[in-house]
Amino acid sequence: MIKTPHPIYNLQFALVCMSSLLFSASFNMLIPELPSYLSSMGGAEYKGFIIALFTLTAGISRPFSGRLTDTLGRVPVMAFGSFVCFICGFLYPILGSIAGFLFLRLIHGFSTGFKPTATAAYVADIIPKERWGEALGFHGLCFSIGMAIGPAIGSTVTLYYSIDVLFYISSAFALLSILILMNMKETLKQKQRFSISLLKISRKDIIAIEVLPAALITFLSYIAYGTILTLIPDWTQHLGISNKGLFFIVFTISSLLIRFLAGRASDKYGRTRVITVGLFLLVIALFILGFANTFMGFLLGSVAYGIATGVLSPALNAWTVDMSHPDHRGKAMATMYIALEAGIGLGALLSGWFYHDIITRVPTLLYASAGIAFLGFLYMLDRLKKTKILKV
Repeated sequence: MIKTPHPIYNLQFALVCMSSLLFSASFNMLIPELPSYLSSMGGAEYKGFIIALFTLTAGISRPFSGRLTDTLGRVPVMAFGSFVCFICGFLYPILGSIAGFLFLRLIHGFSTGFKPTATAAYVADIIPKERWGEALGFHGLCFSIGMAIGPAIGSTVTLYYSIDVLFYISSAFALLSILILMNMKETLKQKQRFSISLLKISRKDIIAIEVLPAALITFLSYIAYGTILTLIPDWTQHLGISNKGLFFIVFTISSLLIRFLAGRASDKYGRTRVITVGLFLLVIALFILGFANTFMGFLLGSVAYGIATGVLSPALNAWTVDMSHPDHRGKAMATMYIALEAGIGLGALLSGWFYHDIITRVPTLLYASAGIAFLGFLYMLDRLKKTKILKV
């Protein structure tokens, strides 16, 4: 009797993907416009904090979101993440000072600290192990669509209306994400009622030791993303490109199809091989962006970066799930995301500090990010060689 493949493209999977798309668009539509917005308030020297503060609370909240995902349930934790985006969108126009803005960036970070952790655990619950790479790749594709349409919407709305309208639209997208979650079935079988004791975190709740290799590579590869989030809007303007969201649109579109294919490739050929290829492509992409001083060079770098992240992201997610304990998937995903946020935050903070609105420093920072990603490439090459030796 022929075994029928598990139908991964069902209603629950479609709902979680759509919720993630709207959530991603909600906070990503703000990113291209925030540096100019902060500068208009007289806070140009704090540009590095736009991403760094966001990722700081995202990273700090990961152990809590991992614990709550494994005890309270996947759906409530996802809903809380979207709810934070919903609230912050309304507060940005009200807290119109530099201090108020930076405070909101700190609070806004709780959104990505909670929702992606629970979402990854939810997907792993409803998809069979042999198709985790494919499913997480497709989910990442949907998240990336949000990353593509978000900046496009953000720049267009700000150009024709105002940034305050943009903030309100961001809240509307987050609300739609929450409404979708209300129609999803919980997958955690042994749920607990919420109590303050669930927020008490011990050292063993913070890091899942078994997934540290995936966390290390995530950290090294996402330092570049922190650098890009901080510098690319200004670099885009320097090259004479009016739409500051163009890079995010191009790199996300180029990553869409490759994410799905890379996920399936990691299921077939192994996570280590695919991640090694992805890191090599990342190094090349960052050098292209650093050398780019024309519109076409900028587009080429954007496409190359999209392909690199499209290869890396689903394979890293699936590798983390592979190494995780079934009862502690929330903690495992939280560990990976702590590394991700730490990488983005460190990249944003250091690049913002060194950049200081001196545009000629941008290529140097991109090359430095490439060097850090190359360290990850060497580490994966070593793991790949050891794996081959063990097989022999």
